[in-house]
Amino acid sequence: MIEARHLRVLRAVARTGSFSAAARELGCTQPAVSQQMKALEQSAGTPLLVRTGREMRLTQAGEALVRHAAGILAGLTAAEDEVAAIAGLRAGRVRLVSFPSGSSTLVPTALARMRAAHPRVRVSLDEAEPPRSIDLLRNGDCEIALAFRYPEVPGADPSAGAEWADLVVRPVLSDRLVGLVPEGHRLARAGTACFADLADEPWIAGCPRCRTHLVEVCERAGFTPRIDFATDDYPAVIGLVGAGLGVAALPELTLESVRPKGAVAVRMEPAVHREIVALTLPDLAHVPAVGAMLDQLADAAGR
Repeated sequence: MIEARHLRVLRAVARTGSFSAAARELGCTQPAVSQQMKALEQSAGTPLLVRTGREMRLTQAGEALVRHAAGILAGLTAAEDEVAAIAGLRAGRVRLVSFPSGSSTLVPTALARMRAAHPRVRVSLDEAEPPRSIDLLRNGDCEIALAFRYPEVPGADPSAGAEWADLVVRPVLSDRLVGLVPEGHRLARAGTACFADLADEPWIAGCPRCRTHLVEVCERAGFTPRIDFATDDYPAVIGLVGAGLGVAALPELTLESVRPKGAVAVRMEPAVHREIVALTLPDLAHVPAVGAMLDQLADAAGR
């Protein structure tokens, strides 16, 4: 195998015409130059230099190797410079996938801080709910997935633990669920409510993972919710509640970017939380730009 350091020595010998002059140019000893030329000739399988008096002359193979060495070394230098820029956060790319309520609340703050701290690192954003976002991460379609799970409800999502077992999990936020009722509802001014208080109400449910969790929580409270409407769009859930079509239980984060017109939030007891995390693959966690973005997402929770 031909090594780059040997090509650099060969070019120096070709320029200067001797091992001793090449050694002076490279800042090493003449025997070191001689040894590296012998190693290069062994790798090439043919003589590259011929001694003519006090000077060295390139063979035809040596001339060909020197001719190609310029492009090889230039490409290697460019690659080294690019890698150094990425390692030093002077360049790089991070593809982030987030669920919608995270995209409208946590992500903007994190992206703004990332751009201010590392303006040459490009960060892109796509949206997907878990487990789709986890699939994108595993398939190499993103470097970070902002995701959530409900760990305190046994059986709510039995795949969640295994799904994250070999990923790097960066905690971001513990997001409490709140009840949402129409303004004229009997509990609108109560401030707090239990899930059992809403047992006879029509329910409006969110995404499939949230829907499964809602059923588990309600069944623990002693009833099965009657779900009249289901939508992945949180503003639609809020709008349906505001129109008096039912009640809902939503994470607090979803209410930050949407004004609940016609709906009132009430504190649910006992407390139920969803865990929001930033996920990446173990090898990606060591990439400087990915690590910096993980830090910004974790810090964004304390906005």
